Amino acid sequence: MNEESSTTLDETAEAAADTAPAAAQEMAQDVALGLASDLERFLTGLLRPWNAYQVAIALGLVLATFLLTRVLGPRLHDWMRTLTGWPTWRMRILVILHKRLNLILFAALIWPTVWIMREVTWPSRSYMLAIIAQLALAWLVIAFLTRLIGNKFLRSVVRYTGWIWVTLSILNLTDEAQALLQSAAVDFGDLQLSLWTVVQGIAVVGVLIAAARFLARVTTDRIRRNAEISPSMQVLLVKVLQLALYSAALFVGLKAVGVDLTGLAFLSGAIGVGLGFGLQKVVSNLVSGVIILLDKSIKPGDVISLGSTFGWIEALGARYVSVVTRDGKEYLIPNEDLITGQVVNWSHSNDYVRLDIHFGTAYHDDPHQVRRIAIAAALSVDRVLEKKPPVCHIIGFGDSSVDYVLRFWIEDPTGGLTNIRGNVYLALWDAFQEHRISIPFPQREVTMLPSSLPMDTD
Repeated sequence: MNEESSTTLDETAEAAADTAPAAAQEMAQDVALGLASDLERFLTGLLRPWNAYQVAIALGLVLATFLLTRVLGPRLHDWMRTLTGWPTWRMRILVILHKRLNLILFAALIWPTVWIMREVTWPSRSYMLAIIAQLALAWLVIAFLTRLIGNKFLRSVVRYTGWIWVTLSILNLTDEAQALLQSAAVDFGDLQLSLWTVVQGIAVVGVLIAAARFLARVTTDRIRRNAEISPSMQVLLVKVLQLALYSAALFVGLKAVGVDLTGLAFLSGAIGVGLGFGLQKVVSNLVSGVIILLDKSIKPGDVISLGSTFGWIEALGARYVSVVTRDGKEYLIPNEDLITGQVVNWSHSNDYVRLDIHFGTAYHDDPHQVRRIAIAAALSVDRVLEKKPPVCHIIGFGDSSVDYVLRFWIEDPTGGLTNIRGNVYLALWDAFQEHRISIPFPQREVTMLPSSLPMDTD
């Protein structure tokens, strides 16, 4: 008895599964036939006298709008070119008005026409003109409001979506359009995905992401203005905040349109494992970036040396660190290299940096005088600190010179190291020339032996 019952239930489920696509297809055909019949009635209604008159009036207004645009458009453009000293926002408004001049003139002409016809004749005889006027005004309002969106692609999507929605609403075709979109559906087990669900999801998720972006921007500005938070923690808080807001917007949007997220848990887990193996370096760089932000080993503005790269940190990214050198080159160093490699941070705990300069003088020069002259020469350079005075020491007696090291401190490594060394070397040269202290260099003497001289045959 149980086997028969289970067999009957399986057959019923299979029959229902086979019936669902057929029902959806039949529903789509019914909706399409309904739209076709509505279109046929609309075209038939245009043959009525007053409907034909309204169509003719609308075409006449379109022609008048075209002629007025050809006359007023160039004049408005020339007048705009003569304006000087106007604020930027006023000029942008004028540019928008110039681009939408034809729609503005058409709306300005058709609405008085509708009001006049309602006064002199029956309202039904201006019904089509009223619909066209509503469409023109709605399209114009949407065109102006979408200019507030900064992203060009998002602005176009919102604009065209708004035009389609208001057109269907004014024509009372929203129910038919919704039924048509719902009829185009695909089943994934217990989940049914239709075009209407996709459209709803895109709209809801788009609005939520836009709201999340606005909140992230406002909160980011407040975090960056807070001087009590270190630069590395600011970057970490901003990244975590953006990730949380965008993730919440995506999941809430999908949940709002009826998508069952529990059914995607296994799929997301499998995808996560695959991404973990395929994107090991990317994940390593992401984790290294979080570690760098947490331990505060480097932060924006620090001066670092990594191999042959010397520069200051411009920005900390999720995958890399941007390092700008003195010659304007920007290196994108992966976060993993900063964790596993040896990095010299010239401004980690403080901005003081000590530099060493090696030089030598002749044996006949007084070393006590050389040390005093070298220290005074270093102090004459602007960036050398006086509160941490330079020192000069003898480090050896070479083959042809007495060797010294001059050590001095600076507190602005972002200003460069090579240039300050060059300035100190130049100051040493000038001071040694003034006090007649010589810098030895290797010299060789060549002795010609008598046996090596050419013999005179004469």
